[in-house]
Amino acid sequence: MAKRKLGRGFEEGGRGRYREVQGGIGIIRGGMKLRTLCLLGFTFVLSVLVVLGINYPATATPRHYTEIEFPALPEVKLPDYISYKLPNGLLVYLVEDHEFPVIRGRALVKVGGRWEPANQVGLASLTGNVMRTGGTQQRTGDELDQSLEQIAAEMELYISGDAGNAYFKSLTKDVDQVFGLFAEVLTQPVFAQEKIEVAKTRSKGDIARRNDYPGSIAYRELNKLVYGADSPYARSMEYASLDAIDRDSMIKFYQQYFHPNNMILGISGDFDPQQMQKLISEKLGSWQPNSQLQLPPLPKVNQATTGGFFFIQQPQLTQSFVQLGHLGGMMKDADYGTLDVINNLLNGLGGRLFDEVRSRQGLAYHVSGYWSPNYDYPGVFVAEGQTKSATTVPLIKGILGEIDRLRTTPINEAELNLAKDSTLNSFVFNFQTPGYTLDRLIDYAYYDYPQDFLFQYQRQVAATTIADVQRAAKTYLQPDKLVTLVVGNQAAIQPPLTTLNAEIKEINIAIPNPVSP
Repeated sequence: MAKRKLGRGFEEGGRGRYREVQGGIGIIRGGMKLRTLCLLGFTFVLSVLVVLGINYPATATPRHYTEIEFPALPEVKLPDYISYKLPNGLLVYLVEDHEFPVIRGRALVKVGGRWEPANQVGLASLTGNVMRTGGTQQRTGDELDQSLEQIAAEMELYISGDAGNAYFKSLTKDVDQVFGLFAEVLTQPVFAQEKIEVAKTRSKGDIARRNDYPGSIAYRELNKLVYGADSPYARSMEYASLDAIDRDSMIKFYQQYFHPNNMILGISGDFDPQQMQKLISEKLGSWQPNSQLQLPPLPKVNQATTGGFFFIQQPQLTQSFVQLGHLGGMMKDADYGTLDVINNLLNGLGGRLFDEVRSRQGLAYHVSGYWSPNYDYPGVFVAEGQTKSATTVPLIKGILGEIDRLRTTPINEAELNLAKDSTLNSFVFNFQTPGYTLDRLIDYAYYDYPQDFLFQYQRQVAATTIADVQRAAKTYLQPDKLVTLVVGNQAAIQPPLTTLNAEIKEINIAIPNPVSP
């Protein structure tokens, strides 16, 4: 394209849904202050237009934002990188970036909460926490913190549901020291008992507060409905499972997964490649691999609840939090690019949910709908909104109506072009820094995706047609499988949810009491 139009945009794929950012405009009252603010704002806008090379004379008739044309984006390419494997099996990626005297590193370990025992939910996250806070064979956790603080360096480690992540960041001049500490944390954690107790106490506080936020309640409980309450992708840590975790179980969990032949290391920044390779070999080259390493199979995923209406009573609320969802797919699905175009058709300025349900009908403070795939297990399609209690039922009907319209009525050419332009124009932000690129290379290697996957996705988006959109919408958006969940005040919801011609099942979210010692 010679020109591109400004549109809404969201970064490509990944876990977790993208949300519309809402904000307001503040007005400074008073003649001089208001005139000054307006003048500064006008000057800023003109400056931006000049920088972007847009010819917009002061006497021109104001145009709609969709009519503003911009030069085409330059072709995006992967920067040069080095990839190699140490004799112990550690896979390494290096990307140089000499813009600032800073070096960043990330280690990705094949581990995750999905492989922790069912009676010890929380073991993975606590293990990652205490690996970082509990110190090493060379120094305590407090001494490690002090060493990092003295040189303004950072280091973090956590284990999510499907991966272990360790990070460091330092000035170039301090990288030898910081990477040495980083290697210690990975290879020599001691799991100090006092730090275990601190981590467990904080986790108990998280359990006690988990019903404080209605949006979090809705997200957690919808996952349980879709995946099943006992699924590793939805189960919750409880006091009983926390009490079952001790130092021995953490050590065993660490020893099962933390090995160089089960890890990928990526480093980007201001370094000499030969010196960095030498440093990595010195600090991690002697780490012994596990020749008997066997990873558990991935948990099987099936939709646990098909259809139905569910309610969580929160009488203190004046608003309802609504989520409709069903099991989704993975990023490797053939229609992934088309589904991302559908995401842009539904969301943001010009999107159907925003324009129709929020703007025209005025039914929601926030409304969105996203097909959110994961790398190696199915994600969830979720349409959600937040509204006052009295408009809960109209909001649900409005969301369902837009999903049905997308499935049954072809979109027009203007909608398709805006959605595709929005997706393609945001593509450049996947390469904002060499560190962004490095993260993608590591992720693709971890989940066994091709290194050019992002460019395959780009080609899929560019090739999407109106027919592709309707076919994908019919195939992947399945109203009969949608689970509808409402968190709110039942007495204030008028008309009541029963007018939806469905049985309403109430969910009990009471937190089980801790076991007495």
